[in-house]
Amino acid sequence: MGNLFCCVQVDQSTVAIKERFGKFDDVLQPGCHFLPWISGSRLAGHLSLRVQQLDVRCETKTKDNVFVNVVASVQYRALANQASDAFYRLSNTKGQIQAYVFDVIRASVPRLLLDDVFEQKNEIAKAVDVELEKAMSTYGYEIVQTLIIDIEPDVYVKRAMNEINAAARLRVAANEKAEAEKILQIKRAEGEAESKYLAGLGIARQRQAIVDGLRDSVLGFSENVPGTSAKDVMDMVLVTQYFDTMREIGAASKSSAVFIPHGPGAVRDVASQIREGLLQASSVS
Repeated sequence: MGNLFCCVQVDQSTVAIKERFGKFDDVLQPGCHFLPWISGSRLAGHLSLRVQQLDVRCETKTKDNVFVNVVASVQYRALANQASDAFYRLSNTKGQIQAYVFDVIRASVPRLLLDDVFEQKNEIAKAVDVELEKAMSTYGYEIVQTLIIDIEPDVYVKRAMNEINAAARLRVAANEKAEAEKILQIKRAEGEAESKYLAGLGIARQRQAIVDGLRDSVLGFSENVPGTSAKDVMDMVLVTQYFDTMREIGAASKSSAVFIPHGPGAVRDVASQIREGLLQASSVS
């Protein structure tokens, strides 16, 4: 209906190319325009001014001979003030951009090692952006942004990289575990040393208390029973301890059999043996 009344509509973010008798005449901005087809005017086509995106996958080789697929995302748009160049000078915009991306990536990546490719992907994207901007500006296109969105090594190389990373992490974990075990052993040894020290103090205090008790018992018995000497009291104490020891051995469920001489005169013999041992120990000290 618009062509019947010689009117055309141009949508927003779009321009239309007007020709007259096959020759470029004007760029029509968004809105309604009068286009008298009787005078040879016609609409050659439309050109979008919106930002477009093109993802380019390029296979190349790194300096250490690893094949990788580099995926570059190029965002571009046509310039309104150069709409005629963008419409007439390029027949395949995406193919042109793809060719420049291939050229820059295959010139940049082979100079880098695989690890450096991952670290310097921003530099690669910047190099692609500069080259595209310089080339496409003459055709009426603006390169808004270029991104390297993916770097995919060969599947075997990726698996090897993961194994190297896993081995490194296991090594760190082993070192941390060994350090923790070392700390535990040190703390355990310190605890055992402290426990033995305290046990020694307890035994020493126990023996001191026994000695003090025996001394008090001997002195008290000598004072309360006339005619008894310290030797007699000591013999009685030793005999009492002897019977206490025998009772403890018999009461223990896991004690081994102990065969000792026992008779009417054995007690005196035991007392004399203990006394002689104590006297010998005192003379040696």
